[in-house]
Amino acid sequence: MKIAQTELASAAAAASQPTAEELMGAEILVRCLQAEGVEFIWGYPGGAVLYIYDALYKQDRIQHILVRHEQAAVHAADGYARATGNVGVALVTSGPGVTNAVTGIATAYMDSIPMVILTGQVPTHAIGQDAFQECDTVGITRPIVKHNFLVKDVRDLALTIKKAFHIARTGRPGPVVVDIPKDVSFKKTAFTGYPESVTMRSYNPVRKGHGGQIRKAVQLLLSAKRPYIYTGGGVILGDAVAELRELANLLNFPVTNTLMGLGAFPATDRRFLGMLGMHGTYEANNAMQHCDVLLAVGARFDDRVIGNPRHFAQVERKIIHIDIDPSSISKRVKVDVPIVGDVKEVLTELIAMLREAGRKPDEQALAQWWATIEGWRARDCLKYDRDNTEVIKPQYVIETLWNLTKDDDVYITSDVGQHQMWAAQFYKFDRPRRWINSGGLGTMGVGIPYAMGIKMARPEADVFCITGEGSVQMCIQELSTCLQYNTPIKILSLNNRYLGMVRQWQEIEYSGRYSHSYMDALPNFVKLAEAYGHVGLLVERPQDVEPALREARRLKDRTVFIDFRTDPTENVWPMVQAGKGITEMLLGSEDL
Repeated sequence: MKIAQTELASAAAAASQPTAEELMGAEILVRCLQAEGVEFIWGYPGGAVLYIYDALYKQDRIQHILVRHEQAAVHAADGYARATGNVGVALVTSGPGVTNAVTGIATAYMDSIPMVILTGQVPTHAIGQDAFQECDTVGITRPIVKHNFLVKDVRDLALTIKKAFHIARTGRPGPVVVDIPKDVSFKKTAFTGYPESVTMRSYNPVRKGHGGQIRKAVQLLLSAKRPYIYTGGGVILGDAVAELRELANLLNFPVTNTLMGLGAFPATDRRFLGMLGMHGTYEANNAMQHCDVLLAVGARFDDRVIGNPRHFAQVERKIIHIDIDPSSISKRVKVDVPIVGDVKEVLTELIAMLREAGRKPDEQALAQWWATIEGWRARDCLKYDRDNTEVIKPQYVIETLWNLTKDDDVYITSDVGQHQMWAAQFYKFDRPRRWINSGGLGTMGVGIPYAMGIKMARPEADVFCITGEGSVQMCIQELSTCLQYNTPIKILSLNNRYLGMVRQWQEIEYSGRYSHSYMDALPNFVKLAEAYGHVGLLVERPQDVEPALREARRLKDRTVFIDFRTDPTENVWPMVQAGKGITEMLLGSEDL
């Protein structure tokens, strides 16, 4: 009997379709994560996610890292994402699991870090009934995520995970929460495979910059007498480091980075003027104020860079602003040439147009501009008492660490406070994704979890956590996680017995009234580190700083906690007080 052509076509189509499997939602979730190439999940179990944990137990492609607090789970996944550029994944249970994770989610959101946070939820029939360990995850996290989902039907789970990863990593990156009720994780449905692509009508971020705007930028850059390139974390997130360096080489323009952009341009390059902003260098801030053409790339003119927009506007200049997020352009500072697009693609086109133009900027004007900059640089705004042999200066610890590690592939994490600013000022980052810290939210306690996440991703690299005795205690329980998963990080605590940045502000702004900033009940950090199974070292003299750092590096397979007793009176200079102009800097105590 002859088979009709339509029947043949139908049979062929059926043969090409994947065979459907009946799987539980938790099993589908794990299959989706595997398809996304997820290596690690940081999390903490609870009743609402036990089916997911059971599905993780039955596979061996994804490693789950059990933290000691949900906040640390999100921070560790965040650190992994910052160091690798991959999407970080965390898993927490409902109720307090979610609320404990909120700080980590907000931290990632403020710094535009690609993450997917999987949260457990009570069964769908119990939502809104004040069930045990219920909270409105979607409502709570809405202001601090790029997007969030509540999965009410197991049949929607695979597509939702695909959307979550797509949203997290494209456009301006950010954290996405997927809230999964318990019954969705145990119900079964036909699973034909993970979607290969996703189309979202309401979400189509612009990648290619407007050609006419880029041509305007070219003309401004070539006509500039006092040019300046100001870059932020967007250059690193957009993998545009090579393009930025090519542009600076082509034009010979001075460059500055924000706190989040350090490493995008080599700190040891003579064209790098240092970090700018509240604790930026004298030369970086003055160049920002007095340039006539400013190229801003992947930065947002935030309050820590431009403390007083009115003061900044007193000098006439033309501003070109490149950013993937249109809402960041002209938000605080009005710009002349806005270019919305992927920074890598826009810089590539900008460089091509500059080469085609066949012109160079005014070399004589540029030479005069560099002479002015060198005059500012001669102020040596980062000077400190290097000859002090009685007490350890915190800047000296950072400088010594840099001298010991500058030729190696090293990752530096920090907590938040004075130690963070000294690390940014005195460690010369020449490579991207090596400086991992909380910029936008300023979250204390991130340092150890960040370091753990990086060490899982980069086991052969040295990972140093620069912290203070205040910050480190906020997630110090993760020393237990370090032991369990053998992540031998090196913790450098610049212990000045104060909440240092709070004390500095109280000294300058509150007439020395040190309200609740003195830490007068500190633990013995050496014994505490040893209690967790690690090595603890106490360093009290400047001459012992370098030997201690060398010993920590020698103990390659051990987590080492070094308690550096540093000068409690040392402040971070330069400093721009809140509401002041970017050039109204305090360079030392003599300016008070």
